[in-house]
Amino acid sequence: MEGIRSEQSIAELCRKYGISDSTYYKWNKEFIEAGKARLDGDIVREATSDEVKELRQENIRLKKALADLAVRYDVVKKSLKLIE
Repeated sequence: MEGIRSEQSIAELCRKYGISDSTYYKWNKEFIEAGKARLDGDIVREATSDEVKELRQENIRLKKALADLAVRYDVVKKSLKLIE
């Protein structure tokens, strides 16, 4: 955002954040294109690799919780049959 607002030169920003000019311009282009797409009504956004990793971990956790609940359900169901 600092680059878009022209608060500092691109060279200064790149030195400040330790990135190359080409990286800055690539990110800037991606940012502008994503903004254009959003204004055109595109609400689909690619997840970052960190988000994907977190979602995969959550998915595993939820699958384990579901499996645990299924086993508990079976135990309770069998216990109820014994009581009848």
